[in-house]
Amino acid sequence: MSSFFRKLQKRLKPGEDDVMSEPPQDSNDPKNAGEEHVGHFGKTFMRKKVADSSGQQSIDNENDLRKESKLASQDGGADDLFAFQGGDDNHISPLYDDNLVSFSIFKGYTTPGPLEREESKKKKANLGVMLGVYLPTIQHILGVTMFIRLSWCVGVAGLGQTFLMLLLCCLCTFLTCISVSAVATNGVVESGGAYFMISRNLGPEFGSAVGILFYLANTVATAMYLVGGVEILLLYIFPWLTIGGIEVQTHTGVFGMMSHNYRIYGTILLILEFAIVAMGVKFVQMLAPVSLICVIISILACYAGGVEKTLNPDAGQSICMYDDHLIQSKLIMPDGVGISEICDYCTSAASMLMDELYKRGWNDSSLISCKNGYPGFASDALIKNLGASFPAEGEYVGHKVADRTFEIFQDHTTTFFHLLAIYFPAVTGILTGTNMSGDLKNPQASIPTGTIAAQLTTSFIYFSLALVFGAAISPELLRDKSGLSLNGGMVVAELAWPNKWILLVGSFLSTFGAALQCLCSAPRLLQGIAKDDVIPILAPFSKVTSKNEPFNGLIITTIIAELAILMGGMDNIAAVVDFFFLMCYAFVNLICALHSLLGAPNWRPRYTYYHWSLSLLGAGLCFFIMFSTHWDYALISVFLCMAIYKYVEWKGAKKEWGDGIRGLALTTAQYSLMKIEDEDVHPKNWRPQLLVLHSMPWSKELVDIRYLNLLNLASQLKAGRGLTIVVSFIRGDPTEADAQTNAKTIKKRMEFDMKQVRLRGFAKALLYNEDQITGSLHTLIQSIGIGGLRPNTLLLSWPTRAPDSDEYADSEYQTFTEKLHTGVNNGMCLVVAKGITDFPTNVKLTGEIDVYWIVQDGGLCLLMAFLLKQSKVWRGCKLRIIAVATMTDNNLKLQERLQTYVYELRIDAKIIVCELSDPQISKNAFERTLLMEERTRYMKQLRHPNSLMASLQQQQSRDSSPDIELSSTPGTPATAAENSVDQDGDNGSEKPAHSITNNTDKEKMLQNLDPTKVHKMHTALRLNELILNNSGNSQLVLLNLPKAPKKKEGLEDYIHYLEVLSDNVKRVLFVRGTGAEVITASS
Repeated sequence: MSSFFRKLQKRLKPGEDDVMSEPPQDSNDPKNAGEEHVGHFGKTFMRKKVADSSGQQSIDNENDLRKESKLASQDGGADDLFAFQGGDDNHISPLYDDNLVSFSIFKGYTTPGPLEREESKKKKANLGVMLGVYLPTIQHILGVTMFIRLSWCVGVAGLGQTFLMLLLCCLCTFLTCISVSAVATNGVVESGGAYFMISRNLGPEFGSAVGILFYLANTVATAMYLVGGVEILLLYIFPWLTIGGIEVQTHTGVFGMMSHNYRIYGTILLILEFAIVAMGVKFVQMLAPVSLICVIISILACYAGGVEKTLNPDAGQSICMYDDHLIQSKLIMPDGVGISEICDYCTSAASMLMDELYKRGWNDSSLISCKNGYPGFASDALIKNLGASFPAEGEYVGHKVADRTFEIFQDHTTTFFHLLAIYFPAVTGILTGTNMSGDLKNPQASIPTGTIAAQLTTSFIYFSLALVFGAAISPELLRDKSGLSLNGGMVVAELAWPNKWILLVGSFLSTFGAALQCLCSAPRLLQGIAKDDVIPILAPFSKVTSKNEPFNGLIITTIIAELAILMGGMDNIAAVVDFFFLMCYAFVNLICALHSLLGAPNWRPRYTYYHWSLSLLGAGLCFFIMFSTHWDYALISVFLCMAIYKYVEWKGAKKEWGDGIRGLALTTAQYSLMKIEDEDVHPKNWRPQLLVLHSMPWSKELVDIRYLNLLNLASQLKAGRGLTIVVSFIRGDPTEADAQTNAKTIKKRMEFDMKQVRLRGFAKALLYNEDQITGSLHTLIQSIGIGGLRPNTLLLSWPTRAPDSDEYADSEYQTFTEKLHTGVNNGMCLVVAKGITDFPTNVKLTGEIDVYWIVQDGGLCLLMAFLLKQSKVWRGCKLRIIAVATMTDNNLKLQERLQTYVYELRIDAKIIVCELSDPQISKNAFERTLLMEERTRYMKQLRHPNSLMASLQQQQSRDSSPDIELSSTPGTPATAAENSVDQDGDNGSEKPAHSITNNTDKEKMLQNLDPTKVHKMHTALRLNELILNNSGNSQLVLLNLPKAPKKKEGLEDYIHYLEVLSDNVKRVLFVRGTGAEVITASS
């Protein structure tokens, strides 16, 4: 075995580590166009080489599929097999390196870039649950929305509906966490986090679409955090920085001055953050723990403030009220006076207050009160805050209009779903742990535990903070969104203990840090998508700088974030962020549900506390929140997702990731096949399921027009939306590797040709030995298809016989007869195209399509003509039905019945009745029959060489006499038929070499002819004359294919009858049904 291992090691080039070597390939060989390579043990796989910024060749696709098995194999005694030695053996060391990277706590808060992950292979951080998943996830979830919007939501919606809103948000993320835990523990999650999971489970199309949306979510979230930080900065920390003065802080419309302030200062902060991120990820990592600590301290300060206000009610900040109107403090207090002295200016003796009241006609001074805005838990604030208010724009409470210049009011109309859209971004960030899988010591255990624990912790924080706000703060103050009653102070900051600046500084630093995280991780996510090479337009963003930074991605991310900042207020941006995250969460839930329902063998997550119903509920909640909040945004996000999906599909992303969509397709197909009856289908459900057979030589240099035109004809018949299987028979030994390779090459060419002519179906290339063609045909037709989904119509082209090849068992002519005979015996409909080289491809024809109604076939000929007219090639042609009547038929009655029949079938066609006279059988019919007999005898002798030699010797022993060949005088129909050959060579009327030698023998043989054969030949000649007279200029003639003999003895004569019947007709389509495919008049 050791020699075997050494041979394996020699096959690997130095420096390629554990990537399998490949035999040299010719880049100019068309066989290599698909970049197919053969690895060890003869296994074929697909891979594409892409040059990265360092000039090295990275190999994707197949490595993704093998990593799990490789890691599992690098253990114990298997080291000798898998530890191939290249330039170094560093690929083994990470498995045993227990040294932590210095400052590993910082790595827990930033999504690593591609080169950071390469570095982590050498030195893995080995982070645990706390530092690797729990704390980073909490940091991403908790943010600015909690500080500046949660208290306002309680005041507007009341505690009851606020809890309902939080329940929807937290239940959605909790169910998503369960799905994430299952998906993330079903293998290794690499770069890209959610994108990696979705793309490897739903395929490159959905993966790219949702990956782009997830990237946009992080990018737009950057703008949301920055605008939120600007709001804290201008309203509560440095209000004097507001451009236009403090009085414009309520002008929050789209073109309001405060919205312009958000845009200007948000852009300044974005430029600052761009500079920090451009310097490197280390600077971002250093700010991560500071931001998290500030958030935790701020939350604790809120809890402490609620307790402190309860123990010391007088410590709470007071507010000025007139009845139930909350008055803006700046109108009743002089400049420079602190808000703590507001009660001195909220009395009937205060001149500033009374002047403002008199201006508005409020003359009852007894309604003036200075009340405690933070009464604590022991007050009745909890009871008052239970009910909802939902004031509209310009109202201070529901259905009560406010005086915007004097009291508190709402800057836009509030509803439950409006608040849901604003607050949902506060619960996002649950996918942080999956992004950190490369730095985790045990991702399979850390991701579920850390993610779910972080989600439950933050959910408890949100519910408890809402309860604290509702129980400790008066409802009038909670509805003060901008803190105008506190002289521009933050409502939640005034609750904090020991000082409001703890929460002000902490909330601002948290928003700044969260924006840094998003601006740092979004370009890396974009680079992960670009490196997968499924969206060619993203190729420039796959490059990194010498400092391992995706600078190109950072630039485009900053531009998109700036566009989001231009939207204005944080509430507007939050509504957009919602839909990007919700689409991502919905697809993660769908992945888990899909795999659980399909029961794929590879679905073996270590986290087992999941169920498909929970995942479906989570996906349903995501879509419910999307469409209930902003249905227009939801439609845009869905449209954007589908646009990216179709773009990737159009570009033809070939990534074999074993995704669940293909598994779903297989399961759905299996379910549908089991539902389709295997017996004869109802005529209303019948449609032509084509089996296209051809057996002709293949050449790289030459293209067989017959083959391509046959594919075009099949495509033109596909208006029935049926199944199409194209099979090519190739002579060769099925056990030889070269023959198998040739068959695969031909199959790829067939698939390419089918795609070119827009024929959707399946291609097969079958190998056979020369003496196996008959058995191969029978086996193919009997076994092809699955259940009720099997071909029912055989599409063939009329052969072009080469006389010197007729002796071969698999010659074109012999193969055609075998196909015809096999199709008849297996109960298939037959469609035979004669003159196939003259059939059009993309040329739009005008003229007539003539359907000859010779026998009642259930209308199959008419159905085929109707299907052809659905194609743009034949759409310009007019349909004519030419009924062939005998001398005993009533022509008028026949025409009337056909007209009614066609009308009931809802087919537009012109009816023509032609009478086929039946005079005495002509001499021409006898002579053509005799010629047919001679040709049949000759063909048999060709197939049996011994009998041919005996016949020749017998003729040489006869008395010499002048040769008299069987022919009519020049110009007779017989001569024309014998000498005429269609332009494409379809007419095979060849005069036998062994012919009649004297008149005596000729007369004797004419008398001994079978009368049935003579009568058939006479009918064929008369019908051919009728067709030439009526359809000489028609674009296509459809004829009933006469019943073929069940045995091979009569096939030679049968083919000859058809040649005579279609002689000199440019394009002929022979059609024969089985009787089950009757075209119906009912709907």
